[in-house]
This record gives sequence, C-alpha cells and structure tokens, in this order.
Amino acid sequence: MFDLTGKRALVTGASGGIGREIAKALSGAGARVALSGTRISALEDTAHEIGAADPVILPCNLSDLAAVNKLVPEAETALGGLDILINNAGMTRDNLFMRMKDEEWDEVIAVNLTAAFHLTRAVLRGMMKQRYGRIIGITSVVGVVGNPGQGNYAASKAGLIGMSKALAHEVASRNITVNTIAPGFIASSMTDELDDKQRGTILGKVPVGRLGRADEVAAAAVFLASAEAAYITGHTLNINGGMVMI
Repeated sequence: MFDLTGKRALVTGASGGIGREIAKALSGAGARVALSGTRISALEDTAHEIGAADPVILPCNLSDLAAVNKLVPEAETALGGLDILINNAGMTRDNLFMRMKDEEWDEVIAVNLTAAFHLTRAVLRGMMKQRYGRIIGITSVVGVVGNPGQGNYAASKAGLIGMSKALAHEVASRNITVNTIAPGFIASSMTDELDDKQRGTILGKVPVGRLGRADEVAAAAVFLASAEAAYITGHTLNINGGMVMI
C-alpha cells in the first residue's frame, strides 16, 4: 500500500519542517526526490536523512521568477521526468491590513501563489504526455478561515486552493490529480518558542488537545501521491486536529 517505487517527485521548501518530512516520506515509499529550497546546508541535511546515494539538490529562491522557471526543467533533467509535484514552500510577512505595505503583499503572493502557478504549469506538459501526475499544494487552515494580521498569507493560501480546484477539472481526464493539504498548528521551531500561556491559547482551539506533527502532514502527502488516491481530486485535506471542521 502507498508504494511510490519508480515515481519521481519535486518538493519545494524541502529545507526544513513540513517539506523535509514530506521528502523523507516520499523517499521512504520508494520515490526518487528532488529537493528544492533556499538553504543549501539544510537541503544537504535532508538528503542525508533520506539516505540518498546521489541526492538531487536544486536550490531556488521562489521570489526570483527566472529561477522558478528553471526549476522544473532542472528537476526533469535530473530525474528523467516528474510524476509528483509538491508545492510546499511558503513565507509570511504579517501585518494588519491597514498597515500592510505593498512589498509585504507582493512578496507573499509571489512566493506562495505565483511560484506555485509557474511550477504547476511547467510540470503539466510532461504529466499530460505520460497520462499520469500528482500535484499537491500545501496550503493552510488560514487559507480556509482567515486570520487577523495575515491578509496576504490567507489570500495566497486560499488562492492555492482555488487554483488547484480549477486545474483539477482541466486535467482529470489525463489521470492527473490536483489536491491540497491544509495543516493547522504544527509543531516547529517557532512553536517551540511559545510560552505556556501562548501554547494554552492555541491548544484551546484544537479539540485533540495537541499540536500536529510534520510527519502527519507528510503521511497525507504520500497518500494523495499514491495510486490508492486516484479517485480524489480537487480536494482539500484538513489536518488540524479538529480546529476547523468543514
């Protein structure tokens, strides 16, 4: 079950957190993975954890559109094609709406949504030709319900959901599925810095009473990338411990 042997995957934002766990999980299921991100040392650490004898590391700053447009061709050349695209990379530039600067809006939209559009469009030709593909976007609970001070981030993550649903209609007949995963509060280096009061406030919103784990998000990505999920497309899988039930 969930055997990805022979599949080829590109994971953006693979330098840490959720991206690292997704890359490890895909590799553990048999896929060969190209790792992309901005921190080369962290990508090398991820490759070491995977145990890849010949790791494919493709550094890319997703705010640089010229670099974004080179990423998929580089991954296809290195792996001999692509079967799975994980649009995981993201960033925040939080501010209240009335105070938000144009550059805070533009940078978040560029990295979280526009780059995902360009990467997704780039993989389609190969996937349609081979009549197989799995495109998975890592969105957020914030993209589903919003959050004060994150108008730009919420817009980018909601946009990723809408974009994926539209594309799912277009490519379903070619055996290409397009889905998103919306994590809630996931344990990370940032949540490690929360004090007891802050942690209590967060956990008070989560019915299961704990933070999620990055490997739980990664397990969902493996499922959506698998043959067993072939009849699921245009869907957003919410992994939030019951924080939002829709």
